[in-house]
Amino acid sequence: MTSADDSPLPARPRLIATDLDGTLLRDDKTVSARTVDALAAAEKAGIAVFFVTGRPARWMDVVSAHVHGHGLAICANGAVVADLHAGGEPVEVRPLPRPTALDVVRILRDAAPGTSFAVELTTGIHYEPEYPPFHQDPGATVAAAEKLLHEEEKGSCAPVVKLLAYHPTLTPDGFLTLARTAASDRASFTRSSPSALLEISDLGVSKASTLALCCAERGISSDEVVAFGDMPNDLEMLTWAGTSFAMGNAHPDVLAAASGRTATNNEDGVAVVIERILARL
Repeated sequence: MTSADDSPLPARPRLIATDLDGTLLRDDKTVSARTVDALAAAEKAGIAVFFVTGRPARWMDVVSAHVHGHGLAICANGAVVADLHAGGEPVEVRPLPRPTALDVVRILRDAAPGTSFAVELTTGIHYEPEYPPFHQDPGATVAAAEKLLHEEEKGSCAPVVKLLAYHPTLTPDGFLTLARTAASDRASFTRSSPSALLEISDLGVSKASTLALCCAERGISSDEVVAFGDMPNDLEMLTWAGTSFAMGNAHPDVLAAASGRTATNNEDGVAVVIERILARL
């Protein structure tokens, strides 16, 4: 793995795609002044910036002031494209069908007893009593996943953008492997948390697949994209992009998959690379 100083760069990238937590954001969930300046300079130079995150749109306030031009962000691991200029309003949703989510709940309950679930909708999150509570969402409904996913009348409920599964004792990577073995034909499984918390989307939905759609709409090829990430939910995006950087604090699989490596999130690793790119233009 090469260092940030000598990792290869494309001649002239047209789009920067960056994860947030553990990547663009420091551990205190702030964006440094150096990074803010680098993002603004990239946009001024004609390079579009897309935030591509597992976060729901309602948690994008940490970067909403730093979205220029298009105003779009890819949220919920690719399930939602949100307009941050319009308060996070979804402009495209790639939902997880409720019957599929119910199948996954059943399969994981059998394969990993003790699993608890949360259901992320376009309107907010709801979770089971055993699931670690979301203090950022005090209005959540607490009930069994089967009840949360029940649709009284077809089409009457908000789209499911992500199913979350938590296990109190399994290792994070072990739980991911188990779930993929048991139900990879039903849905897409990934993770970004240090705990055994899985993020489950519809088949084919990922940061990479939605980013590819957004790029295609703009006539941008993968070779013209520079991507940054730190966790397994970034892997598809990093391997799709023509140039990719793993953060210095990244998961081992991410370090192995990316074409380059930069400094840690607390050392402004994204800004370090953007500054290199701009210095070459």
